[in-house]
Amino acid sequence: MGTTVYERRMPSASVIGHSLAETRSAVFWTHDLPAELRPDRAPLRSAVRTDLVIVGAGYTGLWTALLAKLRDPERRVVIVEAQRVGWAASGRNGGFCEASITHGHENGVARWPKEIDTLERLGRQNLDEIEATVAGLDLDVQFERTGQLAPAVEPHQLAWLDEWRSEAAGDPDVVFLDEASVRAAVNSPTYLAGIWETRECALVHPARLAAELARACEERGVEIFERSHVRALATDAASGGVTVETDCGRVEADHAVLATNVFPSLLRRNRLMTVPVYDYVLMTEPLTAEQWDAIGWAGRQGIGDMANQFHYYRPTQDGRILFGGYDAIYHYGRRVDPRYENRPDVWAKLASHFFTTFPQLEGLRFSHQWAGAIDTSTQFTAFFGTARRGRVAYAAGFTGLGVGSTRFAGNVMLDLLDGADTERTRLEMVRKRPLPFPPEPAAAIGINLTRRSLDRADHNEGRRNLLLKTLDALGLGFDS
Repeated sequence: MGTTVYERRMPSASVIGHSLAETRSAVFWTHDLPAELRPDRAPLRSAVRTDLVIVGAGYTGLWTALLAKLRDPERRVVIVEAQRVGWAASGRNGGFCEASITHGHENGVARWPKEIDTLERLGRQNLDEIEATVAGLDLDVQFERTGQLAPAVEPHQLAWLDEWRSEAAGDPDVVFLDEASVRAAVNSPTYLAGIWETRECALVHPARLAAELARACEERGVEIFERSHVRALATDAASGGVTVETDCGRVEADHAVLATNVFPSLLRRNRLMTVPVYDYVLMTEPLTAEQWDAIGWAGRQGIGDMANQFHYYRPTQDGRILFGGYDAIYHYGRRVDPRYENRPDVWAKLASHFFTTFPQLEGLRFSHQWAGAIDTSTQFTAFFGTARRGRVAYAAGFTGLGVGSTRFAGNVMLDLLDGADTERTRLEMVRKRPLPFPPEPAAAIGINLTRRSLDRADHNEGRRNLLLKTLDALGLGFDS
């Protein structure tokens, strides 16, 4: 087995130790959110009647509520949230709002080759509409459509770039950068070449996006109840209605949307459809002008490298750098547990990789470190469906690319509840469910064997072993 660039160019232990010596274990985005954007909403303490009830006040639930009101301003909409608006993945992700609704072109081609042109057009349209909504509703979410840079950091990845460049020939939004050009754009000694997709990604402030979507919903009459944990979902055969039971109240509605992301589904059929994997992030203190000059990055692109275990990183509007990814850790039993978020070893590894990427920033400190659970599906992107005779719609399994695709999911679920025949509802991606994950202990054994295989591939010039090839052929797998 060979070594990766992060093993060949490791910074000293003292550099890593200094960078993490005063790091706060907290989500930067939430800490950065102004008090006026985080009102303390009351829990549900009575019985409420509405047209549409939504379980979950993350991006999926908030977009669905907002779209429902934009479609029909008279529709009554209620959201119930177990914690706070944007508390989970929606408030702690990297803030990459991507056009892809298929977890990238390769995943889309592998699973839905006949639909890939439609899927990519709908994805770009979705991102365009997000940009228009942000502007039209004056949502202060620090939206920057700067695109995404994919640098090659290992020699074998250059062939992947060449293939990508060939497939995208003639597309003015896909820009190939040789070694000199990519380092002129972002000065990292690890970069060998890169591709910049100039329109396929925007950057946002994750917590602001959730907070501003909630504000826009409430301004249009949506009721949001926080700290209202849903205990049961029931349907009435006689009336056809849906009842959502919380700790202290209930909501009776004509329809329901389940937007519970990584948390256990209220539908038994979906209990094995996702697994939680934990992702870890560091945020630097603000860089000085001299430090920014040392790395360039004037284009402010989001960056994601090309390894199986990849890093994602981006600038913030107040001059910091977020750096995350690489390890995606699964724990036996499918549990979502705050104890899994404390991984000093992972943060130390991320800090090491950060200073390998930008050795000119040695001496910089990290202000915040945090983690969160990602809802992963076997098709690496969201799946959709209805239950209870079409009265309940659901979407889950975004696998780390939900910032943009949750809005698409909201439109899909509203179409499904309306019984509408639309371009979205005709998609095979929408009509067919992916295979579930197996129960334990098979899930833990399979996922962790796959993670080790992905790591070995990164150490073996990207070559995939028999396990990965078999999973690819079956349409299964696991990716960081």
